[in-house]
Amino acid sequence: MSDAVRTHGLVKRYGQQVAVAGVDLVVPSGSFAGLVGPNGAGKTTTLSMITGLLRPDGGSAEVDGFHVWRDPIEVKARIGVLPEGLRLFERLSGRELLVYNGRLRGLPKADVEQRADELLAVMDLTGAAGKLVVDYSTGMRKKIGLAAALLHNPSVLFLDEPFEGVDPVSANTLTEVLRRFTASGSTVIFSSHVMDLVERLCDWVSVMSAGQIVAQGPLADVRGDRPSLNQAFLELVGSSSTEGGQSLSWLGSGLPEAGER
Repeated sequence: MSDAVRTHGLVKRYGQQVAVAGVDLVVPSGSFAGLVGPNGAGKTTTLSMITGLLRPDGGSAEVDGFHVWRDPIEVKARIGVLPEGLRLFERLSGRELLVYNGRLRGLPKADVEQRADELLAVMDLTGAAGKLVVDYSTGMRKKIGLAAALLHNPSVLFLDEPFEGVDPVSANTLTEVLRRFTASGSTVIFSSHVMDLVERLCDWVSVMSAGQIVAQGPLADVRGDRPSLNQAFLELVGSSSTEGGQSLSWLGSGLPEAGER
């Protein structure tokens, strides 16, 4: 199986702080891959470098065998991105946003309009197609953002916390679309710190901690003989116990007595 994504020693510094400390990430083609780690582990920074949004201070990254910075046009033609923060052209309607993205990609107008209509229907947004994106709910914004990322039929899709703030109905829609996408042989890479979600969706997992990959491979191999991926994750990243809990002895003790008010 070929690799959809491969990085070699990716490094990113912000002053004296090292956000990513030599990441060697591998994601096989056709996989539904999770990039997991605690907050601040370097997941977003890593994805930003792989998608060409952020220049690394060291190392290299390849998508479908193309170097991200030597072959930027080839790489950008092959990827779809749903970034953290999801900045959209909010004064466009949902349908206008899709058509605009498709035309920017150089797709023929007839193809763009057909794909836009199909994606709006699949995302259950046909009724909101003429509504301005600024008036969309969080779940609707995630769905229209995913539709825009899929419009040009990328081979690799990058999603940064795609389910954060999304209601269960919208999350189910996103999940079904992504499963259909990987079933066709394409690749999904999404970052998350919700282990139950990753365990339910992914067949490949990469675990980050303190800017480094501490484990990666098929889900079953990373989980090992632990009862859940969450347990494996806690062991890999080094969960800390609250030994200083005595300093919170007041917590939950109820209302202060009358003499203490």
